[in-house]
Amino acid sequence: MKFLAITLIVHAPDPVTGIQKPTGERFREVIDNALLAEELGFDGFGVGERHERPFISSSPPVVLGHLAALTSRIRLFTAVTTLSLLDPVRAYEDYATLDHLSTGRLELIIGKGNGTAQRELYQVTPRTSGTATPKATSCSAASGGRTR
Repeated sequence: MKFLAITLIVHAPDPVTGIQKPTGERFREVIDNALLAEELGFDGFGVGERHERPFISSSPPVVLGHLAALTSRIRLFTAVTTLSLLDPVRAYEDYATLDHLSTGRLELIIGKGNGTAQRELYQVTPRTSGTATPKATSCSAASGGRTR
């Protein structure tokens, strides 16, 4: 059995006090949780991609890159990368670089998973939302499915 901690990095006011933490403090909590997960022996830590409020996880490769520099063992997951919203070649390059910098600890999970707000922001329709995925998976297939 493997244990994985996952976050979408919700940034909302405290339900009791109504006070919202500063963004930097919320990111620090996420980093601290990942470090604790490694210390406790978790197998992985994942950051999901969302492009709407109340989430601040619009750039998982940046967060995971920071975690790669601070950790040594824990696997780093995308909990999920929404390729239908991204430039597939750029996403491949960013994640390949992250995989190298983390010494092969990246686990890339690809999904469509875009809600209405994200589709509207990126002007992607349900009909066209899967068009980027074959391009990006071609990049992955060309590398043998691994970036190392």
